[in-house]
Amino acid sequence: MADAAAEKAPLDDVMMAMDVVDTLRHGEKLVERELSGQERRQRLIERLRGIYESQGIAVTDRILAEGVDALEQERFVYKPKQGGFAFVLARLYVRRGVVARNAAIGLAALVVATVVWLFLIEEPRLQRLEDQRQGIVDLGVELAETIPADLERLSAAIVIEANDPGIAAAAIVIAEDGIEAADQGDAETARAAVATLNDQLDELRLTFDVRVVSRPGVQSGVFRIPEANEAARNYYLIVEAISPDGVAIERAITSEEDGTTETVALWGVRVSKSVYDAAVADKQDDGIIQNNLIGEKIRGDLEITWLMDALGGAITDW
Repeated sequence: MADAAAEKAPLDDVMMAMDVVDTLRHGEKLVERELSGQERRQRLIERLRGIYESQGIAVTDRILAEGVDALEQERFVYKPKQGGFAFVLARLYVRRGVVARNAAIGLAALVVATVVWLFLIEEPRLQRLEDQRQGIVDLGVELAETIPADLERLSAAIVIEANDPGIAAAAIVIAEDGIEAADQGDAETARAAVATLNDQLDELRLTFDVRVVSRPGVQSGVFRIPEANEAARNYYLIVEAISPDGVAIERAITSEEDGTTETVALWGVRVSKSVYDAAVADKQDDGIIQNNLIGEKIRGDLEITWLMDALGGAITDW
């Protein structure tokens, strides 16, 4: 039993020394005062002895001294190990909630940035490249196939429709020039040829009468004094184009006064003074111009056939 007590003594001493240190830590103000003041270790040991004696515990001077030493040397203080890969992993594990949340936020931001880049930058860029490529392909097909076919079809239709062989011959020339332009890659000239023949074919197929306007609130005729010769007068009857079903047709009319072209429903046709005077007399009779048909547009013609003495000029405002 004595041997066993001897073997346990060192452990008991260690435990007592740890208790001394713990007592010193709990008396932090006492420690700071005694260790940082001018008094010696002995005074601290005496105070510690008094603390233990008040608790009925007998502690040797050696144990008290070892406790003070242990406190100064921080022998019983746990200091976490710093640095190293394991330390980093341990910190990550402890902070795994925060790390996971930040990682999720970062991943979400990356996904959003990727989607924005794909749909707002990369996809439009690829689409522009495809449109450019497709445009080149479409232009090639247009010049090689579409335009030549349109020109041949339109010129053949004009040859059939035209009453004047000269109109048919001119249409063939326009078609040939357009096809040559297409062969040379001149899309603008080739398309212009198609547009010209389209307009001519529409005009050839158009039929209407040119009638003098004779209704309340609308002038039937006017005269103008030209600036170049104030002694002269130009006479105009105000007319409109009426289709076979009675609908007024707007026409592109070029004014002889300023050279501008306007699409209008009413315009003035310059006539001789005798035709003008006859229309005025006709209207004064009963307020209505009975003989109001002064021209007609026949299918197959490009120009109006005038039934009265029209002099070829026109105006669009009066």
